Amino acid sequence: MMLKETWRFIDSGNSSAAFNMALDEALLNWQSEGKIPPVIRFYGWNPATLSIGYFQKVEKEIDLEAVKKQGLGFVRRPTGGRGVLHEHELTYSVIVSESHPKMPKTVTEAYRVISEGILKGFHQLGLEAYFAVPKSAEERQALKSPHSAVCFDAPSWYELVVEGRKVAGSAQTRQKGVILQHGSILLDLDEDKLFSLFKYPNERVKERMQKAFKNKAVAINDISPKQITLEEAKTAFHKGFEEGLDIQLEPYELTAGELEYVHTIAKERYESDEWNFMK
Repeated sequence: MMLKETWRFIDSGNSSAAFNMALDEALLNWQSEGKIPPVIRFYGWNPATLSIGYFQKVEKEIDLEAVKKQGLGFVRRPTGGRGVLHEHELTYSVIVSESHPKMPKTVTEAYRVISEGILKGFHQLGLEAYFAVPKSAEERQALKSPHSAVCFDAPSWYELVVEGRKVAGSAQTRQKGVILQHGSILLDLDEDKLFSLFKYPNERVKERMQKAFKNKAVAINDISPKQITLEEAKTAFHKGFEEGLDIQLEPYELTAGELEYVHTIAKERYESDEWNFMK
């Protein structure tokens, strides 16, 4: 019988926003240098954090006063997409070489392959998740021009949905010959809190967007017959990735030297105003 390929598995627990983004970047660098096999990582955020997409304009879109007032972390991701409030969720990242035999050449198809792991994780939890593929040319076009600052409101290519509503949001970047895909699997969601963090032309627009969002996005515990804990989610998605990608996962702890490198990236990039407030 064929032996399954072994990938690394890192559960880095709850960390600061800067550390979380720095570790994803460090893993990408090590992967590009051939130092490590592909990695799947689970993580959480302390404090809860608003992360924004690489291309977002902070001044225009984000209410930084509200972010500060609520004691939230704030960071710009190296990936695109829109604002995400990381609070009651399991965050994952996948780091794998673009030349890996399992990885299709196009972003969309690679996204589909990696997300198979998340799909299977939802199935482990007994949820009927499936991939939504945009039907019409109009819908496909609309996806290319996101109008809203909130990431969860557009089921884009191969979005994971349950009962027609989005249940996981992911973003991908490719650098140095490596794919980094990370995303949020929402366990619970405080919508009012999320919507308090963005700027709107007026209250009416805010209300309209929040209402539309309700119809498009949902957290696991709003649809699961029984409350799912973070630990149960971790178990389910760990199995899901193994099954979906046909791999086995081997736990890995970072060495002191590796951690030091991550902290250096955190300090130089993700804690810096130049990075977080650029554009």
